[in-house]
Amino acid sequence: MWLLLVLLVTACRTDEMVIPSEYDRLPIGATPGCDPIGMYVLNEGNMGSNKASIDYVDFENGLYARNLYAERNPTVIKELGDVGNDLQIYGSKLYAVLNSSHKVEVMDARTLVRIGQIDIANCRYINFDKGNAYVTSYVGPIAIDPNAQPGAVYRVDTATLAITGKCTVGYQPEELTFIDRHIYIANSGGYRKPNYDNTISVVDMTTMRQVQKIAVAPNLHRIRKDAYGRLWVSSRGDEASIPSRLFVLERKEPTSYEMIVTDTLDIPCSDMFMSGDSLYFYSLAWSDQLERNVIAYGIVDVRTKQLITDSFITDGTETDIEKPYGVAVNPTNGDIYVADGKNYVSSGTVHCYTREGKRKWSMRAGDIPAHMVFLNRDKR
Repeated sequence: MWLLLVLLVTACRTDEMVIPSEYDRLPIGATPGCDPIGMYVLNEGNMGSNKASIDYVDFENGLYARNLYAERNPTVIKELGDVGNDLQIYGSKLYAVLNSSHKVEVMDARTLVRIGQIDIANCRYINFDKGNAYVTSYVGPIAIDPNAQPGAVYRVDTATLAITGKCTVGYQPEELTFIDRHIYIANSGGYRKPNYDNTISVVDMTTMRQVQKIAVAPNLHRIRKDAYGRLWVSSRGDEASIPSRLFVLERKEPTSYEMIVTDTLDIPCSDMFMSGDSLYFYSLAWSDQLERNVIAYGIVDVRTKQLITDSFITDGTETDIEKPYGVAVNPTNGDIYVADGKNYVSSGTVHCYTREGKRKWSMRAGDIPAHMVFLNRDKR
């Protein structure tokens, strides 16, 4: 049966070699009746290699499936695409942002079968509100350029996948989130290094016009909204005199869209995941003094804005992680997932820990696993 499947897939793809999907048993076994029922993992792949791929962790049946997209879509030329930069589920659809392929791939969230694509140049991140997808884009070519043009945010109708609006924002915009009817976008200015952007763009969702730019810190990247209407924003610094830090922004007035920086946490942050009142993060920062990367896995209480721990992995197995590259938390049982990019050119690893920080399992992933999203039972 397996041989016939491989022959069938290969017959549909005469232009190139197709790597078949692989299935491994999770060491913890199956969890019947669980919700979420699984988790998709987007592997970025090396730029220019066209090796982005999607894995699936099947909690219900206790399986880890690698490279599912090619199996489910054998007639799609060049498979998923080049450099997977974001992965989200909205409604019944799964959206993968393929940065170097200049598209957002849209799939059925249950089957991974391709529905269509949204063509957006140099796209970066995606988020959703009231039937629309909003996608950030560097707009210009992929290149370090001191004269790189400003980026943009695009509005897409999730029913038709048609682009219905566009707004120019800051330089090289990254993640985005929403408060009421406004979009808050972290601008990095990464292509203009060392003259990074340091602002958050505020865009009115109705008019698709930029109404404010908030100065925060150089090279902004991650942005999350907490349950109290505050924004948590990470700065990567300038890799010289200004280190990576975490910032908290609050409304200037109770009913205003204008935000101001109210707190600066001296915590480096590479990625973060909001789970209730806990902000899980990891940091990977070079230390000139130690002449090596310093890695931390921390939790911040968003109510008190205090660091709870700088090591949510408690059993010593963090030494098995070479280069952390993504973090997620199961909303039901509190399991923590950390993706390891390793050397960025070969297979990475996805590690699972209990909420107490004890490792449950580790599984080989695709190249550079980074983005994880949970599949709920109602999407089955």
